[in-house]
Amino acid sequence: MSSDIYTKPDLSTKVRYNRKVEEDGEKWQEREVDIYVSSGSISDEQTGFQDGGPHTHRTSLRGAALCLGVLSLLMTAGIIVLSTLYFSVTFENEQLQTRFNNLSINYTLLQDKLSNVSVEFNQLQDELNKLKIKTKGKFCPEGWTRFGCSCYFKSTERKIWFESQYDCLTRGSRLVMINSKEEQEFVTKLNMNEDSWIGLKSNRTSAVWEWVDGSTLTETFWAEGQSRAPNNWYFAACCDRTGKWTQSISFDNQKKNWICEKKISRSS
Repeated sequence: MSSDIYTKPDLSTKVRYNRKVEEDGEKWQEREVDIYVSSGSISDEQTGFQDGGPHTHRTSLRGAALCLGVLSLLMTAGIIVLSTLYFSVTFENEQLQTRFNNLSINYTLLQDKLSNVSVEFNQLQDELNKLKIKTKGKFCPEGWTRFGCSCYFKSTERKIWFESQYDCLTRGSRLVMINSKEEQEFVTKLNMNEDSWIGLKSNRTSAVWEWVDGSTLTETFWAEGQSRAPNNWYFAACCDRTGKWTQSISFDNQKKNWICEKKISRSS
């Protein structure tokens, strides 16, 4: 019986009581129970040591769930960031495409305007050439000075009044006829401090002053002390060194400079 006690118990079977043995039966039963209980405790301890027990298992599950939750949050945040970047890049791309289309349209419009400007420039160039042709001969000849719509020539020679008028006629002009204050000031500057014949003479029949074309005076610029009416039918007038008009009694033998005037040519 002592050998049976030290044998390895079968932990998977329940303890049975041996009712046939009367001696020491009660002690045997108690020992069987003690062995059962002890072996059960050992079995529980071994099982708990091997699988960690329910508490350790729950802790592991919580840690795994926490890691999965963090990863899920990180993935969600990453998806949101990537989605935001994608939509931002897409929006910028659409804006750039719109700007590019607008620039293309503006470029086309500018090309059209440039073509139109080139056509207009060519037209203006043609018109300018035509105007040059039309205005050819409408400027004063060399040696003449323009004022208003007339050209003026100041001689450096000296001749009597009739010779001076004749010289002007050969140049297609007449002795100057002064009809305004502005023209008087211009002639004074052109006279250059000389005595010069002008186209003013007395009429032989009426004894009045008139211009070489027969027109009457509109304004007069006589020097101080000069008579407004000629004292002799053969009087003529000239500009003195100050530009004022003076009478010349013997104009048929006095030699002076002269000033010619002619209208700008209108011929093409």
